[in-house]
Amino acid sequence: MPQRNHSFAKTIQRTLTNVSSNVNMSEEAFDVMVVGSCMTDLVSRVPRLPKAGETIHGQKFFIGFGGKGANQCIQAARLGAKTAIVCKVGEDFFGDNYIQNFKDNGVHTDFVGQTCDAATGTASIIVNDAGENAIVIVAGANMLLGSEELQGALLAASRAKVLVSQLEICPQMSLQALRMAQEHKVKTIFNPAPAIADLDAEFYTASDVFCCNESEAELLTGSSVANVEEAHQAAQQLLKRGCGSVIITLGPQGCVVVKGRGLTSTHVQTTACATVDTTGAGDSFIGALAFYTAHYPTMPLEEMARRANRVAGVSVQAVGTQSSYPFKRDLPAELF
Repeated sequence: MPQRNHSFAKTIQRTLTNVSSNVNMSEEAFDVMVVGSCMTDLVSRVPRLPKAGETIHGQKFFIGFGGKGANQCIQAARLGAKTAIVCKVGEDFFGDNYIQNFKDNGVHTDFVGQTCDAATGTASIIVNDAGENAIVIVAGANMLLGSEELQGALLAASRAKVLVSQLEICPQMSLQALRMAQEHKVKTIFNPAPAIADLDAEFYTASDVFCCNESEAELLTGSSVANVEEAHQAAQQLLKRGCGSVIITLGPQGCVVVKGRGLTSTHVQTTACATVDTTGAGDSFIGALAFYTAHYPTMPLEEMARRANRVAGVSVQAVGTQSSYPFKRDLPAELF
């Protein structure tokens, strides 16, 4: 009973703190607001990815911070964006650490909720010597993010420059966040990851920028996206579903950008680099894209994508997810 009372008291204290904080936060205008996931990364380095049913010896293990929403938010923050995230973690060791991680990276945490009904989300990641990875996620508390939390962040979201969302939380919450942003003329960036084949058609019309990688584009279109030409075709197909513009990232091949009425389709190449670990590179790209969208609203989308490619290119040259994300000070002045 004493333990239950302590937990109840902690919940009441946190609620009162959040109410007070949210009043103050509502007066602030954020560059980038992210509605999305937090995952604790459990990372194993291996010489090669194991086959089905196979057990192999790894070389190294470490625990890090991940989750698509948090990754994108922290990359934007490290480039200089004023950021906030709407997410949910567990009332556990991983959850407490994650909140501190946000604070350490300058991300506002007033809209980060904690729950005792589920554990903080986890991602088990295997990375081989070539930098390729395989990932299994357990969403946990992420799936408990609901309408109440979104409504609590409504005023702040309505004053943001950019809102970003993905699919590691309940899809309807992502869609609600995108609609909420559009109703207040806030620019939206949607990353349909992990991709789902029967994606609600309203996601397309709610996306000013619809940004996915080649495998996600394949699942969404039902067509092969194995090269730049096929990416052009897939992007055109996605654009016709109602997006404002489409970006399909292609790893070392850069990305394809299609905008407007599909009259222009551009291949944005990237600079070759020594790849160490590709985990979270796509999130680095989107976080950088959100930063450029907020800070340079008149910049052509193709140029934003080119610069975001450069940022993501730095991230793949180091091990880890957020630990590999560059700060503004680490990058050439020409990117700003």
